[in-house]
Amino acid sequence: MTLHTPSTDFPIVSTYRRLLAQDPDLTMPVAAIESLVEALQAHPTSTISETLNTISTLSDTLIKSTANPISLMAGTDLFRRYLTTSLRPGSILGGSLGVGDFDAIRRHLLSERYLFVSNAKEARAQIASIGKRFVRDGCTVLTTGGSRVVAALLNEAAENSKSGGSIRFKVIYVLPSNSSSQTQNRGPEGADVVSTLREKGVPVATISEGAVAYAMGKVDMVIVGAEGVVENGGVISRLGTCQIGMLAKSAGKPFYVVAESHKFVRIFPLGQYDLPVDQNVVDFKVEDEKSSRGKSKLNDIEEGVEMSAQDGFFPSTLANANVEDAVDFTPPEYISGIITESGVLTPSAVSEELIKIWF
Repeated sequence: MTLHTPSTDFPIVSTYRRLLAQDPDLTMPVAAIESLVEALQAHPTSTISETLNTISTLSDTLIKSTANPISLMAGTDLFRRYLTTSLRPGSILGGSLGVGDFDAIRRHLLSERYLFVSNAKEARAQIASIGKRFVRDGCTVLTTGGSRVVAALLNEAAENSKSGGSIRFKVIYVLPSNSSSQTQNRGPEGADVVSTLREKGVPVATISEGAVAYAMGKVDMVIVGAEGVVENGGVISRLGTCQIGMLAKSAGKPFYVVAESHKFVRIFPLGQYDLPVDQNVVDFKVEDEKSSRGKSKLNDIEEGVEMSAQDGFFPSTLANANVEDAVDFTPPEYISGIITESGVLTPSAVSEELIKIWF
């Protein structure tokens, strides 16, 4: 009797990256699911146990290869849960296709990939349609990051204005000041959204992260995207989102998060340092970045004071090559509402929504 082992030789990481490169509209969770489906096609399995073991092994490999796997984890966990419930004896799928007909069940699951991807992309349009109602005439929206859902929402509102609608609005876009976040010939993250909005006649002001508090007095609402929405109603998003939420709360401005339901992830962080990612944002050092050439030690370090690069001291965040992938946790008390394709949720309703998705 031959024992089947999980097919770990499938190039899951390169497949995942290829899918993201081929389709700019594909989100990380959906790309992860697509990759796992391709793995099942390339390596046919013959038993339920073998299928689940293969998916689990490949999912772990994919998560470990990604610097910021939050939204990716949401996709792999959702797909594993879908497989578990679909392949379970007595399930609706198993009952309709025959409990013993594993091949028929497997073929059905593979065919469902296209429907899932289509629904995931349609969710972005649905969120934009719902969220544009929050953009009132004469308001100023502050946003940050490169969220495609936020871009779709603002573009939808801009299209309505351009086509003769009564809504006229302005946007304050927070662009990263860290030059390492700029990609070749594209500028900082969000620059393409700024250009698109301006082409549609929407007045857009760009500011750095340090000017958010100064600009908050001109803001009517904040709209941001998310890497993941967690069980307690908070969100994990690009580094700097939490401080924007704190400033908006202090100024009495509504803070909305837009996210597809497949980004809801089953984790319950208690604070910034309880996230399932290894980050080195606060990096204490006693030597500067040029120590390899001179071993010059910093004898006098003032706590809480960062000297500029021209003084021979580089901020610790710039020394971290992956700082552009860093995320932070925004607690639910700073969030006014979470806009999904199913409607607008309060943070306290997220746990109930997760129950609907998973059970």
